[in-house]
Amino acid sequence: MPPSPALLHAAVFALTVLQALASDTFIAAVYEHAVILPDATDEPVSPDDALALMNKNMDVLEEAIKEAAKQGAHIIVTPEDGVYGWRFTREAIYPYLEDIPDPAVNWIPCTDPTRFAPAPVQERLSCMARNNSIYVVANIGDKKLCNSSDPSCPSDGRYQYNTDVVFDPEGKLVARYHK
Repeated sequence: MPPSPALLHAAVFALTVLQALASDTFIAAVYEHAVILPDATDEPVSPDDALALMNKNMDVLEEAIKEAAKQGAHIIVTPEDGVYGWRFTREAIYPYLEDIPDPAVNWIPCTDPTRFAPAPVQERLSCMARNNSIYVVANIGDKKLCNSSDPSCPSDGRYQYNTDVVFDPEGKLVARYHK
Protein backbone atom coordinates (compact mmCIF):
# COMPACT_ATOMS: atom_id res chain seq x y z
CA MET A 1 0.00 0.00 0.00
CA PRO A 2 1.50 3.43 -0.92
CA PRO A 3 2.13 5.92 1.90
CA SER A 4 -0.64 8.42 2.65
CA PRO A 5 -0.37 11.96 1.23
CA ALA A 6 -0.09 13.33 4.78
CA LEU A 7 2.85 11.04 5.48
CA LEU A 8 4.52 12.08 2.23
CA HIS A 9 4.04 15.77 3.07
CA ALA A 10 5.48 15.22 6.54
CA ALA A 11 8.46 13.38 5.07
CA VAL A 12 9.12 16.16 2.55
CA PHE A 13 8.84 18.75 5.33
CA ALA A 14 11.28 16.81 7.53
CA LEU A 15 13.72 16.43 4.65
CA THR A 16 13.53 20.16 3.95
CA VAL A 17 14.41 20.89 7.56
CA LEU A 18 17.26 18.40 7.52
CA GLN A 19 18.56 19.77 4.24
CA ALA A 20 18.51 23.26 5.74
CA LEU A 21 20.87 22.06 8.43
CA ALA A 22 23.38 21.21 5.66
CA SER A 23 25.74 19.29 7.89
CA ASP A 24 26.85 15.69 8.09
CA THR A 25 25.39 15.12 11.54
CA PHE A 26 23.02 16.88 13.89
CA ILE A 27 21.34 16.37 17.24
CA ALA A 28 17.56 16.61 17.26
CA ALA A 29 15.20 17.02 20.19
CA VAL A 30 11.51 16.18 20.15
CA TYR A 31 9.49 17.69 22.94
CA GLU A 32 5.99 16.95 24.27
CA HIS A 33 4.18 18.63 27.15
CA ALA A 34 0.75 18.78 28.74
CA VAL A 35 -0.70 21.67 26.77
CA ILE A 36 -2.51 24.32 28.78
CA LEU A 37 -5.93 24.31 27.14
CA PRO A 38 -8.47 27.09 26.84
CA ASP A 39 -11.91 26.74 28.33
CA ALA A 40 -14.22 24.95 25.91
CA THR A 41 -16.33 27.55 24.13
CA ASP A 42 -17.92 28.12 20.75
CA GLU A 43 -17.38 31.87 21.07
CA PRO A 44 -14.07 33.57 20.27
CA VAL A 45 -12.08 35.02 23.15
CA SER A 46 -10.39 38.40 22.90
CA PRO A 47 -7.03 38.53 21.10
CA ASP A 48 -5.41 39.47 24.44
CA ASP A 49 -6.89 36.40 26.16
CA ALA A 50 -5.78 34.19 23.27
CA LEU A 51 -2.23 35.56 23.47
CA ALA A 52 -2.17 35.13 27.26
CA LEU A 53 -2.96 31.43 26.89
CA MET A 54 -0.44 30.99 24.08
CA ASN A 55 2.23 32.74 26.17
CA LYS A 56 1.65 30.26 29.01
CA ASN A 57 2.34 27.38 26.63
CA MET A 58 5.28 29.20 25.04
CA ASP A 59 6.77 29.73 28.51
CA VAL A 60 6.87 25.93 28.83
CA LEU A 61 8.25 25.52 25.30
CA GLU A 62 10.90 28.15 25.91
CA GLU A 63 12.33 26.22 28.86
CA ALA A 64 12.42 23.03 26.77
CA ILE A 65 14.14 24.87 23.92
CA LYS A 66 16.76 26.31 26.27
CA GLU A 67 17.42 22.87 27.76
CA ALA A 68 17.64 21.21 24.33
CA ALA A 69 20.13 23.83 23.13
CA LYS A 70 22.11 23.49 26.35
CA GLN A 71 22.36 19.74 25.68
CA GLY A 72 23.70 20.38 22.17
CA ALA A 73 20.55 19.96 20.05
CA HIS A 74 20.61 21.69 16.67
CA ILE A 75 16.85 21.39 16.12
CA ILE A 76 13.82 20.91 18.34
CA VAL A 77 10.38 19.80 17.21
CA THR A 78 7.57 20.96 19.48
CA PRO A 79 4.13 19.31 19.74
CA GLU A 80 1.24 19.74 17.35
CA ASP A 81 -1.22 22.22 18.87
CA GLY A 82 1.42 22.82 21.57
CA VAL A 83 0.94 26.59 21.51
CA TYR A 84 -2.85 26.81 21.90
CA GLY A 85 -4.47 23.38 22.16
CA TRP A 86 -7.26 21.85 20.14
CA ARG A 87 -10.64 22.74 21.68
CA PHE A 88 -11.97 25.02 18.97
CA THR A 89 -14.69 25.66 16.46
CA ARG A 90 -13.73 27.49 13.28
CA GLU A 91 -14.90 30.76 14.80
CA ALA A 92 -13.39 30.22 18.25
CA ILE A 93 -9.86 29.58 16.95
CA TYR A 94 -9.66 32.80 14.95
CA PRO A 95 -8.08 34.99 17.70
CA TYR A 96 -5.25 32.43 17.96
CA LEU A 97 -4.27 32.69 14.28
CA GLU A 98 -1.59 34.86 12.70
CA ASP A 99 -0.84 35.62 9.08
CA ILE A 100 2.31 33.61 8.36
CA PRO A 101 4.16 34.97 5.31
CA ASP A 102 5.88 32.86 2.69
CA PRO A 103 9.42 32.14 3.95
CA ALA A 104 10.78 33.57 0.67
CA VAL A 105 10.28 37.05 2.18
CA ASN A 106 13.52 36.61 4.20
CA TRP A 107 12.06 37.65 7.58
CA ILE A 108 13.40 37.43 11.12
CA PRO A 109 10.39 38.28 13.31
CA CYS A 110 12.61 38.65 16.39
CA THR A 111 14.54 41.57 14.91
CA ASP A 112 11.85 43.00 12.60
CA PRO A 113 8.51 42.38 14.34
CA THR A 114 6.60 45.20 12.63
CA ARG A 115 7.42 44.28 9.01
CA PHE A 116 4.10 42.44 8.65
CA ALA A 117 0.83 42.36 10.57
CA PRO A 118 1.23 41.84 14.32
CA ALA A 119 2.64 38.36 14.88
CA PRO A 120 3.57 38.04 18.55
CA VAL A 121 3.71 34.23 18.44
CA GLN A 122 6.03 34.18 15.42
CA GLU A 123 8.13 36.91 17.02
CA ARG A 124 8.51 34.96 20.24
CA LEU A 125 9.29 31.64 18.51
CA SER A 126 11.83 33.45 16.32
CA CYS A 127 13.50 34.92 19.40
CA MET A 128 13.56 31.49 21.08
CA ALA A 129 15.42 30.12 18.06
CA ARG A 130 17.75 33.11 17.82
CA ASN A 131 18.51 33.39 21.54
CA ASN A 132 19.35 29.69 21.76
CA SER A 133 21.00 29.24 18.31
CA ILE A 134 18.71 26.32 17.45
CA TYR A 135 16.20 25.43 14.74
CA VAL A 136 12.67 25.55 16.20
CA VAL A 137 9.80 23.65 14.57
CA ALA A 138 6.41 24.68 15.94
CA ASN A 139 2.77 24.19 15.06
CA ILE A 140 0.63 27.34 14.95
CA GLY A 141 -2.39 28.62 13.07
CA ASP A 142 -2.27 30.63 9.84
CA LYS A 143 -5.02 32.81 8.37
CA LYS A 144 -5.25 33.99 4.78
CA LEU A 145 -7.91 36.32 3.42
CA CYS A 146 -9.73 35.29 0.27
CA ASN A 147 -12.59 36.73 -1.74
CA SER A 148 -15.79 35.52 -3.29
CA SER A 149 -14.24 35.29 -6.76
CA ASP A 150 -12.36 32.26 -5.42
CA PRO A 151 -14.88 29.39 -5.62
CA SER A 152 -13.11 27.61 -2.74
CA CYS A 153 -13.14 30.64 -0.43
CA PRO A 154 -15.11 29.92 2.75
CA SER A 155 -18.15 32.11 3.39
CA ASP A 156 -16.32 34.06 6.12
CA GLY A 157 -13.69 35.21 3.59
CA ARG A 158 -10.66 33.46 5.00
CA TYR A 159 -8.70 30.27 4.84
CA GLN A 160 -7.45 28.88 8.13
CA TYR A 161 -4.56 26.43 8.29
CA ASN A 162 -3.00 24.18 10.87
CA THR A 163 0.60 25.14 10.06
CA ASP A 164 4.10 23.98 10.89
CA VAL A 165 6.77 26.67 10.85
CA VAL A 166 10.55 26.44 11.13
CA PHE A 167 12.83 29.17 12.43
CA ASP A 168 16.58 28.83 11.89
CA PRO A 169 19.23 29.56 14.56
CA GLU A 170 19.21 33.24 13.55
CA GLY A 171 15.42 33.36 14.05
CA LYS A 172 14.62 33.53 10.33
CA LEU A 173 11.40 31.92 9.12
CA VAL A 174 12.72 29.24 6.76
CA ALA A 175 9.72 26.93 6.25
CA ARG A 176 5.93 27.04 6.42
CA TYR A 177 3.79 23.97 5.82
CA HIS A 178 0.00 24.14 5.72
CA LYS A 179 -1.10 20.76 6.98
